[in-house]
Amino acid sequence: MAKKEKERELDEYLDHLYIHVNEVEHFALFSGLTVQQFIRSFSDLPALLLLNHQYEDASFNIHTQLEFIVQDQYLRFVKDYAERPIALCLMDFTDEKKLNMLSPQEQAELLYIAHKKEAFRSPFYHHLLNRFVYLTDEDNEITKIYFRDMADLHILIAGVFNQYISDKSKSTAFWRKKNNVVLSQLSVEKIEEHEDFYEDGVLMSLYKMDKTNYGLEIRSLPEDIFPDEVLGDLKQHLEKPADLLIVVS
Repeated sequence: MAKKEKERELDEYLDHLYIHVNEVEHFALFSGLTVQQFIRSFSDLPALLLLNHQYEDASFNIHTQLEFIVQDQYLRFVKDYAERPIALCLMDFTDEKKLNMLSPQEQAELLYIAHKKEAFRSPFYHHLLNRFVYLTDEDNEITKIYFRDMADLHILIAGVFNQYISDKSKSTAFWRKKNNVVLSQLSVEKIEEHEDFYEDGVLMSLYKMDKTNYGLEIRSLPEDIFPDEVLGDLKQHLEKPADLLIVVS
């Protein structure tokens, strides 16, 4: 079995995600993550405050002089972003009335986060009840997400790979005589079981094991690696045997 894993070719892998977690400051760095995947994983968020963007159909809040979108705009927003990706900073919030309660100091902090891509104190606000702050560059090579509850990290990781499996299954459903196959699902619990790996930086690689099962390989990477270079150096990283294999069934 070990020999087979070692000989897997690059083109046999279906999807890759790099993750490096900073538990102390409650954020994670990603490579291979898109805003579409993030919003699909948390489509129940009531609204998104756009701190840095170029979306033209957003609503405007007079108090903060900032723009925002609500749930029924998410699909249009991600479609627009896919067509012209730019540097992006957004955070969720519960109600526009809560935006009107932000103090000048809090509004200044939001602008600081959007400009510096970092927070000088906790970026979670009592009035907004936000769960996330999402930041990415124009090339989508590095994404940084602050999590109020790090349990949401596990939901996001499982969601990204389950989205891929679901989309892959839908693309082949037309050719099936019977479309009653139960889809493989990566459970949040399986991701959470191995959370200690993520603090040092890991490459997670998905491949198909057989007709119904997928394998998710986890490889620890050096701490001093540049996240934006990981996916460009996949061949080199995949030459190292996986530290862990999660069977997705």
